Formats: sequence, C-alpha cells, structure tokens
Amino acid sequence: MKNLKLSLLVLLVAISLESNAQCSASCCSIDSNTEFAELAKDKSFRRSHKEPKVYKYSGGGKWIDYAVKNQPSGRAFEIKSNEKKDWVFVIHEWWGLNDYIQREAEKLAKELNVNVLCLDLYDGKVTSSRDSAGAFMQAAKKPRIESLINSALAYVGKEASISTIGWCFGGGWSLQTALMAGDQAKACVIYYGMPEKDIERLKTLNCPVLGLWAEQDAWITPKVVEDFNANLKSLGKSVQSFSYPEKHAFANPSNPQYAEEATGDAWKKAVEFLKKN
Repeated sequence: MKNLKLSLLVLLVAISLESNAQCSASCCSIDSNTEFAELAKDKSFRRSHKEPKVYKYSGGGKWIDYAVKNQPSGRAFEIKSNEKKDWVFVIHEWWGLNDYIQREAEKLAKELNVNVLCLDLYDGKVTSSRDSAGAFMQAAKKPRIESLINSALAYVGKEASISTIGWCFGGGWSLQTALMAGDQAKACVIYYGMPEKDIERLKTLNCPVLGLWAEQDAWITPKVVEDFNANLKSLGKSVQSFSYPEKHAFANPSNPQYAEEATGDAWKKAVEFLKKN
C-alpha cells in the first residue's frame, strides 16, 4: 500500500510538471497581437474605453478598394498629396476606421505634406459599443490582417517610403506594419499598443520607433514598455519613448475623458518624429 501511494504521488507530480510545461510553451507561443486581442475578453479592459463622442468627418480624402490575392478586396481611406513617394500608413483603434481616424489622417497629411493611407483592418466594421469593439478585435485574425497590410504595401509600390502610426489595437499593428515594410520603412509611431516581444522578429526592424505610453495603463504596463525599449536598444535599434501620467487611450479625441494636454504634447512629438525621419 505504501509503494502504491508513493507511485501515485510520483505520477501526479509528473502530470503536473508536464501540464505546466505545456502551459508555458503555449503562453510563449502567443504573439503580441494575439495577446492584445485576447484582452478584449477582459471586462475591465473593455470598460476602460469610454464610448466615443459623436463626430462626423467632412474633410478631404476618399475611400478606395485594393486587390488582395485570393481574398476579398481590402478597404482604405486615402488622402493624396503632391508628394508621390512619401506615405504614412494609419492604423485605427479598436472602434474601427471611424470619422475620428479620418480626421487624424487629414491632420497628418496637412502637417507633413505626405500621402496617407488609413488601413481598415476590420473590413468595414465600425462601432461605438465597447462590447462590439471587443468582439471585432477578437475576430480580426492575423492572416487576414497581414494579407491586407501586404496588399496595401503592394498598392503604394516598391519605391514608396513608408511611415506608420496607430493607437491601441492600431499601435501594435503600426509596429507590425513597419516590420512587414522591410527596407521601405522609415519611421514607426506606437500609441500604447502591444509591443513585439520576439527578439528574432525585432532584429528585422529597419526604422526608428517612437513609443507614446500611459503610465497608468493596466495592460501595456511600464514594465512591458521597459522590456520593449531594452530589447530594441540591445539590438542597436533607435527608439524614443515618452510616458504620460495618464490611462490607456488618453490620446483618443473621441474619448470623453481624454487628456488634452498630454494628447497635444504626444501629437507634437509624433509629427516632429515623422518629419525628421
């Protein structure tokens, strides 16, 4: 009986160790964008995003469709300038490509005199509901998003110089777009998006990064930011990082509680960074 109990104990320990190992392997295999999308399951994350104020954009620009190989066409909001080769790719927040994002695109086009392409990674879905936004973010699958980005890169052409900017969901994909752009990437701006954690992938980054973060962000925490900056610096990559004493989504102009002063300072830094690069 004593030997039987000992054998059972050994078996249970072995099962526990194997289970933990599998869990660790699974967690390590989750990429940064999947990790961020999974946050949509967190009720506190959804509730941290105040439902946006109503706004109707009435400026310039136009909606375009572009070809995606073996898939439905991609959709984007485009503002053209006299400059043929300089492009800024804008990636929307988790609400979708709404009128506020179009307004930010127009501001960039005017201040930088560049072409702006706002990528619609939700394929036309836009919402002002936090729960719907969470569902959209979870439903936006990586293979489709990467196809949309690669096809957008093909749309602007191999001679284009490409910078990227995005907020929240779009902040993470701003970095991923810069990685996918390869040698064409000139600058990347991330507003409180999930950073890439894979060192091998970060080795392929070919442009400087500007990170704009919120110190009170419960998800993209100061530790996450610190690790990201350290990883880039260890690889000899150029990174500038500024953190504001605010909460996640502080720079969203549709946020009823957005931080106006911090937003203004962050925007100034972003525009200066893009002009320089």
